[in-house]
Amino acid sequence: MTPPAQSPLRKVGSIELQTRRELILARLRQAISSGQLAPGTHLAEVELSEALGVSRGTLREALRHLQQEGLLSADSRGRLSVRVVTVKEVEEIFDVRCALESFALRQICVREDRASVARDLRARLAELRTAEGDAVTQLDLDLAFHERMCELSGNATLVQTWRGVSGLARAATTAAGLDTAAHNMAYERHLPIVELIEAGDHAAGEQFLVEHMHEASRRIINRMASAGAASAS
Repeated sequence: MTPPAQSPLRKVGSIELQTRRELILARLRQAISSGQLAPGTHLAEVELSEALGVSRGTLREALRHLQQEGLLSADSRGRLSVRVVTVKEVEEIFDVRCALESFALRQICVREDRASVARDLRARLAELRTAEGDAVTQLDLDLAFHERMCELSGNATLVQTWRGVSGLARAATTAAGLDTAAHNMAYERHLPIVELIEAGDHAAGEQFLVEHMHEASRRIINRMASAGAASAS
């Protein structure tokens, strides 16, 4: 007797499993962003699965996701470690972000409803300001602000592309530690972006973004160089 076809509704998946996987991802991102799992740390599956209280299979899925995001890297034997970001990677990711977000800003500046867009972005900046002192939360909100800019451009391909580099953006932003990251994520550094969007001044807005990204990357790179010199002495 042929068994009845399985209803597609039963293939949706367990909410509990999906929730657990998302919690694992959030916990590991937090640990990497905060430096609790420092760059170069090998992620041994057995030890980590026991620490998190999850199966190795569920953990492995989360680790693969983080590797795709760019937060983890694999050695020649396939062993995963927290990504060690190079100076060149910091330069590249900030250049790419600048190109993407400059395009987003141009699209936003020609919108007739710029006032509502500015209110949306100001609300997100208010959350960023409230989180000052909690650099990990600031990082999440900072990335969310820049992602929202891309969403408001109305270009779905742009949003997808930005999300594809968001993991590397997270790694690059924290490459010199959370103190440097917190300075780069300050409310005051982002407010002019919203003001220039509100004014519809895309030329000045793009110029500010170039300076914003360049200053952030230089600060990170200079701090990385100082840390490298200190460890070598």
